[in-house]
Amino acid sequence: MTAERSRQYWLPAIVGTAIGVLLFGLMERPFGLLAPVAAMYLYASGKAVWLLRAVWTVALLGSAVAATLLAADMREHLLSWTAFFATALCIGEFVEAKASTLFGADMVEALQIVKSMPVFTWSASPDGHVTHVSAGTFAFAGMKQTTQGLFHQFDNSAWRRIIHPEDYDDLMSIRRSSLITGFAFDAEARIRRHDGVYRWFRLYGSLSCDHKGKPTGWYGTMIDIEERKVAEETLLRSEQQLQQLIDAVPAAIWSTTSDGKPTYVNKRFTQMTGLTIEDITAGDGFLSLKLVLHPDDCDDAMATFRRSREAGEPYFKRYRQIRSNGTYRWTETRAEPLRDHAGAIINWYGQSMDIHDAVIARQALEQSERQLQLLVDAVPAMIWSTTPEGHPVFVNKRFMDVTGTTLEDATGPDGMPTLCTIHPEYRDNARSTLMDAFATGAPCMMRYPQLRSDGSHRWSEVRVEPSRDKNGEVLQWYAVCVDIDDQVQAHDALLQSERSLRQLVETLPAMIDCATPDGEPIYRSKQLREFLGYNLEDLDGKPSRLDATLDDGVHPSDLQGVKERYAHSLATGEPYARRHRLRRFDGEYRWVETRAGPMRDAAGTIVQWNVICLDIDGEMRVQEELRQAQEKIARASQAASLAELSASIAHEVNQPLAAIVANSHACQRWLTATPPNIERAIRTVERVIRDANGAADVVSRIRALFKQSGDKRNVSTLKSVIAEVCDLIIEEANRRETRIVIDVEPNLPLVAVDRVQIQQVLSNLIRNAIDAMDGVVGDKVIRVRVSCRSDDMVQIAVSDMGPGVAFPDRVFQPFFSTKEQGMGMGLSICRSIVEAHGGNLWVDVNSSQGATFVFSLPINPGSIV
Repeated sequence: MTAERSRQYWLPAIVGTAIGVLLFGLMERPFGLLAPVAAMYLYASGKAVWLLRAVWTVALLGSAVAATLLAADMREHLLSWTAFFATALCIGEFVEAKASTLFGADMVEALQIVKSMPVFTWSASPDGHVTHVSAGTFAFAGMKQTTQGLFHQFDNSAWRRIIHPEDYDDLMSIRRSSLITGFAFDAEARIRRHDGVYRWFRLYGSLSCDHKGKPTGWYGTMIDIEERKVAEETLLRSEQQLQQLIDAVPAAIWSTTSDGKPTYVNKRFTQMTGLTIEDITAGDGFLSLKLVLHPDDCDDAMATFRRSREAGEPYFKRYRQIRSNGTYRWTETRAEPLRDHAGAIINWYGQSMDIHDAVIARQALEQSERQLQLLVDAVPAMIWSTTPEGHPVFVNKRFMDVTGTTLEDATGPDGMPTLCTIHPEYRDNARSTLMDAFATGAPCMMRYPQLRSDGSHRWSEVRVEPSRDKNGEVLQWYAVCVDIDDQVQAHDALLQSERSLRQLVETLPAMIDCATPDGEPIYRSKQLREFLGYNLEDLDGKPSRLDATLDDGVHPSDLQGVKERYAHSLATGEPYARRHRLRRFDGEYRWVETRAGPMRDAAGTIVQWNVICLDIDGEMRVQEELRQAQEKIARASQAASLAELSASIAHEVNQPLAAIVANSHACQRWLTATPPNIERAIRTVERVIRDANGAADVVSRIRALFKQSGDKRNVSTLKSVIAEVCDLIIEEANRRETRIVIDVEPNLPLVAVDRVQIQQVLSNLIRNAIDAMDGVVGDKVIRVRVSCRSDDMVQIAVSDMGPGVAFPDRVFQPFFSTKEQGMGMGLSICRSIVEAHGGNLWVDVNSSQGATFVFSLPINPGSIV
């Protein structure tokens, strides 16, 4: 610090040093060097002073020892140097002591001031090179101090490390400008703290000059302004948010002084009106609304605002205000005064809201109310209303015309309704219902005979509803009375008709059922309920009433077919008809015939299925007995016919055979005679041949009786042929609990067949399949499959689930049968018919169960369906 404070005396120090060196050269004595020694002490720092002391002390001791030990001629010279070193050591101490006396008080005072300042300090040379910064800067930045003391050196790289990168260039630019101009340095920047957090600082510095005005250096401070910056940013954000809020408010905001001079309009005001604050400010600075308001509303609005200012009362006005597109819209403006603590008005603040739609809507509402009043009076219903407590306040014209009663007549002395238009027998009940509604706020509906102007009473229906506000509080009660006398009379007649119809349905000797479009039962007659033994409601809770009924009532052997037929009818809308067994309440299964038809609306949509179920168990039993009798008669007829045929064949063949035998014996005798009579034997053989041909002719004539002509063949579809056969056999199949499943391949070609003969073949094969499954337990199914197996043949297969065929190679032989009552001719005749059509008939044994009889027929060329 001694050197720093003594730099202003550098010229005298240099001159003294030069003179001392010159005297040293001239006198050849070292005392001239005392001047440089004094200058060294003057400008040396702390460590340098101690170094000089050590040098002088060592040199002093060395010269003294040398002067003692050397010769006398050298001793005087060494003693002069010894005196020089001693004098230099003393001069150094004198200079240090003097410097402490001159600068110690200032240093202590400066140190106390700097340490007590809540800032960081720095200094720089006149050219801007930072020479020292305070120790607090190192502590703040977390940097290591190179020396002990108040001030430390700080290079430019250190400044770059602690100053925020975004602020460094701007800070350096300001610093360079100050160096050029010499003006004070004042800037703000973020400086990194030891924990890596940047804080805002204000850096200030000014140029210091000596007594001659020459710059000696820059000195300045760094003040932490982080809290101030945060407060400023918070305030700025608040101001921005407030401005955004004011601009976003769906209203035009404005303010004036206490005497009415405009001071502010928000963005919404300018957007709405297309005008700025200058446009609403007159030449004298006061408010002018000529450009803002409709000419018819301007003067009144200005007068109202003037009265509000004079009285200090809030301002409220509705007027037509211009819009940016040149149109006028209804606007509602409110203004309030802002007062100081003494109650004096400081400013007026106001807002203008666009209420054009509300005004138009209210005008429309008023018009609508007028029209509604006309409508209420003209509507063909009686309307009245009351207060929330029930006091009558209105009756329409229709009410008075129909009942002959006015509002005064309907209001009692206590203000409550008299109900004088209600028939006396129903009046108390109606009063109780109304009072409950008024007390609970719940709507109500009543029916009672109501008085008419001619004194009669007619049935009326009254509906009472409350009108509520947004909080749910009842504002008023409204009631509508409608004459329903004709409806009541018609309803009574309808009830009587329904009772008669229900009695008719319940007494019909049939079981009636009604179902929804998807088949779910909704009504069952008494006969059906008694037959099943339970009511329709007993099925509630189950997934489907229909499925529950079918699963529980239909015989297991018929169930699958019934469900399939039901599903088909429900999907297509086709009527349903089927015979099956249905379990009665006592567990007995009885044959029933069920038929169902859809009931449609005007558009053709099914709205309901109506079902009738007839008990035909007795009829089925009679049919079965009749069938058995017919079978017995047929078997007897077959036996008689066969006996007659056998006798006829024996009679016809017997004569030629007897002649053959006789002639054969005669031929034998002629041949065994001695000598053999060859001529007579030849004539006998010729007679044998004649008789044999006669027998053959007899057999040919018998075969001709069974031979069919090919001229009866027609081109047909096998699907129709099979359908006709199934229609003939279906009842027998149902009776014997057998299902027939038909699978016809689409787009089959046509075939040329004798429909009767092919139907005879199919009927025989299906009946054989039914007979084969008589002993089978469980589901019995016959599958008829028709397919095209090649380009020229169609194949028909009839499969059963019976025990199979024990002798597949013999079943087509005549008179071979596996049935006890069979004649063994059916399959033989079937094969003959198929082969006559150009096809083949064979049997395959199924891999799992049963057998499959298959026959093929040739395709009629060029025909596809």
